[in-house]
Amino acid sequence: MTDKLVIALAQMTQAVGDLKANADAMLEWRARASGADLIVYPELQLIGYPPEDLVLKPALVTQANYQLDRLAQETADGGPAMLVGTVVAAQGVLFNVVALLDRGAVTAVRAKRELPNYGTFDEKRLFAPGPLPAPIDFRGVKIGVPICEDIWFPFVTAHLRSEGADILISPNGSPFEVDKDDRRQNAVAGTRVRETGLPLAYLNRVGGQDELVFDGASFVMNADLSIAQQLPDWEEALVLTQWEKWDGQWVCLPGDPHPLDERPADIYNAMVLGLRDYVNHNRFPGVVLGLSGGIDSALSAAVAVDALGPDRVWCVMMPSRFTSQDSLDDAVACARLLGTRYDVIPIEPAVGAFDTMLAPAFDGRARDLTEENIQSRIRGVTLMSLSNKFGHMLLTTGNKSEMSVGYATIYGDMAGGYSVLKDAYKTTVFDLCRWRNDNMPSLGEGFGPAGPVMPERVITKPPSAELRDNQKDEDSLPPYEVLDPILYGLVEEELSVAQLVERGFDKVVVTRIEHLLYIAEYKRRQSPPGVKLGIRNFGRDRRYPITNAFRSV
Repeated sequence: MTDKLVIALAQMTQAVGDLKANADAMLEWRARASGADLIVYPELQLIGYPPEDLVLKPALVTQANYQLDRLAQETADGGPAMLVGTVVAAQGVLFNVVALLDRGAVTAVRAKRELPNYGTFDEKRLFAPGPLPAPIDFRGVKIGVPICEDIWFPFVTAHLRSEGADILISPNGSPFEVDKDDRRQNAVAGTRVRETGLPLAYLNRVGGQDELVFDGASFVMNADLSIAQQLPDWEEALVLTQWEKWDGQWVCLPGDPHPLDERPADIYNAMVLGLRDYVNHNRFPGVVLGLSGGIDSALSAAVAVDALGPDRVWCVMMPSRFTSQDSLDDAVACARLLGTRYDVIPIEPAVGAFDTMLAPAFDGRARDLTEENIQSRIRGVTLMSLSNKFGHMLLTTGNKSEMSVGYATIYGDMAGGYSVLKDAYKTTVFDLCRWRNDNMPSLGEGFGPAGPVMPERVITKPPSAELRDNQKDEDSLPPYEVLDPILYGLVEEELSVAQLVERGFDKVVVTRIEHLLYIAEYKRRQSPPGVKLGIRNFGRDRRYPITNAFRSV
């Protein structure tokens, strides 16, 4: 029996599907953890998380077995044992597991029991639930290993406690959401620690994976609910935690605390990390975007520069006869503040060509939304042409408020490969712009400018698509201070019109917004992926039928 233990927590990124690269990275981190008894990696670190249907390919499972054996053999050198997340097949089904690799062999395997099947998660589609797990006996210490969702309910940890567990170690693949730090530590980890009286090490990964961003923020909570270790958010980190047994109770000794981002810094860094990893992992040389002089494109450009650096961001102004001088001036000012390439490609020649081409078919019909959408689609074609010719990914710039009510043009401003504002309501966009003009995001250091990234007028002028004379968003929508709370109630909270009316909103307005939300579903199905920020993003979280006759009034 030992009374001291050194456990290394490897808060690291991943490459979904690149098993050899993941295994090599784990071995590199193990070499850096010299002096540790055990090194722990995040959930499914060997194959990447979430694997989605990739995990259903037998070839991937075969590779996972091979790489796990290779990792196990490396532990014959007497260095740290490894607690590795992977997948195993047994009795014709798959299990999400952690394996203890020690002294050259796989010495224990424990399967995840609670499989999340909500929001972004669909693990019941992929995995079978494991039995209630027994603790792993390691150097005479009984370590309980509840995997991610296993700590969101009391059953697994209660069973581990009843089986004599001394320490709980929870490998996670927990995506970022606003205010999730508090839920993890207080509502989840704190509750399990109070129930069991056991210390808990919570390990999460970092990095972007399509729509999801993993923020790290791993921690160790002692049995008295004190935080002994707090790892940083957004950054990889390796921490060797020191454990001692005092009066029969294992305690993690205090380490360096890392403060976590508050809002809106956390949202901004989530956007930066999500875009950076999406572009880099998919090997794009950079991004191209339309810079209109408006607030959405200005924020998108700022995030892109903070993520990739100005040399990899290409901003294009595409003016029409409806583009104001203020927009022209503001767009070039944004590009200069950010230090990006900036080009102007007027769309009037194409607009004129379309007017001529469609004149016979449109004869006798007044100009309407059709001509506005043509302008947007011309811009989309222009930007996609630059993307095709030079290889830059087209970054779309629409926000969640617009996507909710369908105020976006399919095959126009919706064209592109990724969106950093997809899950950001317009009021959040305003908050982020004000914050970024006054602050340097931690992930932007060395990439973006330390000072303001857009003129103040971009934030203060009334939002407009500038597709007709004197157009303003509020011509046909409620003010965003009214619209966004209604949308939040309809989307995130699934409230009815009547419930929102009880909150003080006008029934006619809410009824119209609900209708617009439902009829725009077909557009959202064809939109590019974007960073998940809240609890119900348009994509993995919220899956509504396109053909849908339901209304709550």
